[in-house]
Amino acid sequence: MTRYLGRTGVRVSPLTLGAMNFGRWTRDKESLEIIGAALDAGINVVDTADVYGNGGSEEIVGKAIKHRRDDLFLATKFHGQVGDNPHHAGNSRRWIVKAVENSLRRLGTDHLDLYQAHRPDEHTDLLETIRTLDDLIRQGKIRYYGTSVFPAHQKVEAHWLAEKHGLIAPHTEQAPYSLLVRGVEREVFPTVQKYGEGVLSYGPLAAGWLSGKYRVGGEQPQSARAELTAGRFDISLERNQRKLAAADALATLAEDNGLTLPELAVAFALNHPAVSSVIIGPRTHAHLETYLKAATVELSPEILDAIDEIVEPGTQFLERDTGRDTPSLQPTALRR
Repeated sequence: MTRYLGRTGVRVSPLTLGAMNFGRWTRDKESLEIIGAALDAGINVVDTADVYGNGGSEEIVGKAIKHRRDDLFLATKFHGQVGDNPHHAGNSRRWIVKAVENSLRRLGTDHLDLYQAHRPDEHTDLLETIRTLDDLIRQGKIRYYGTSVFPAHQKVEAHWLAEKHGLIAPHTEQAPYSLLVRGVEREVFPTVQKYGEGVLSYGPLAAGWLSGKYRVGGEQPQSARAELTAGRFDISLERNQRKLAAADALATLAEDNGLTLPELAVAFALNHPAVSSVIIGPRTHAHLETYLKAATVELSPEILDAIDEIVEPGTQFLERDTGRDTPSLQPTALRR
């Protein structure tokens, strides 16, 4: 069963294959096999980014889809620095027109179905970014464009600018959403629903917190991402205690209903009416099989109510779980 991607009219599979691990934590051969297995299972959306493995992920995806391109909805992203050159980053026209050509070459295609600003760029006028993306649509190099981890006020600004200047407005938003990361329910989801944007949510397992390994009284789980954000996964820290208690309670809820915690987590993310497709990031074949099974689970109103009792709607345990460090909350913005 497919879903509509916002108001684009495009049908997408409930799960999107995220390619962040490919060529980084998953070797090339296994990456190609996982992509093939995901497509064979009915997933028709693949999402990557130029910054993943400094273009390595895009190259692997390009090889994997070479003979299946027309059947796929292919998405990638720009913004993060690619390589050692600090000029190869951001949301400026100068970089976007170069970045899109690089991505097209690595992916082995003449167009992208979806091109996304990976993060906001506080140093670039938003109008410049959306003008450039509008141009790329009119040139036929991309079909749609979207944003990722944009706050609600910037989503509104983007649509206002597009209307004011006769430009094509964003079609999608990519946002972190899970049982433990529900901040987007407050403003982002209502905003994108108002404008008819599709949502590709990511992180249904909350970067491993919903894998079932984080339990009260248990040992510290190992995480490949632990070194990326200091303290985010340390269960001994007081700031993580409430999150650990919630993860433990959710695991118990899943067990009481004959489910695994990953099944509960993926089914929850798929349940929200704003979500068009949930991005999964399997590192192994076993992970892929777990995700595919979880996508078939339906949650009763009673289970959804129980979830809300454990983690209230709109809850955000850690600011960094939003996907970025909010500029207005940094010391340089708070101090005179």
